[in-house]
Amino acid sequence: MEGNRINCMKCVYFFVTWDKNFPRGCKLFGFKTAKMPYMVVKESSGEDCKSFMSKELKK
Repeated sequence: MEGNRINCMKCVYFFVTWDKNFPRGCKLFGFKTAKMPYMVVKESSGEDCKSFMSKELKK
């Protein structure tokens, strides 16, 4: 997925919170954020998220 935007909403680790200031989260990395989680991973590590796992593959 190098250079492509990751759709966190299709990832098994994505979740929606009740916190209006931090409405999105990543279960794998254990954080809540106002941005999409892939953006936080990119900003903090400098690399694209390598942990994306499609919800469809889990079924």
